[in-house]
Amino acid sequence: MILIGSVLAAALGILVLVCLIRVLLGPTLPDRVVAMDAISTMIIALMVVSGFSFRETIFVDVAIVYAMLSFVSTLYVSRYIEVHS
Repeated sequence: MILIGSVLAAALGILVLVCLIRVLLGPTLPDRVVAMDAISTMIIALMVVSGFSFRETIFVDVAIVYAMLSFVSTLYVSRYIEVHS
């Protein structure tokens, strides 16, 4: 179980770095927002994988709360971009 979790965590870490490059080099603000949302989604997946690997349900609970906060913050940022563009 821990080996599978480690492989998945490493893959997610690499994908987060790829999205971080898009955040830093993105040509437009919406590109950066989408990349940040993708990073947030991968962090949520990493929390769920960690909960699976360590057999702790608290990681999944934290991931659910983080997902709700991420969704709301993405909505607010998207609304801000829409109004001020």
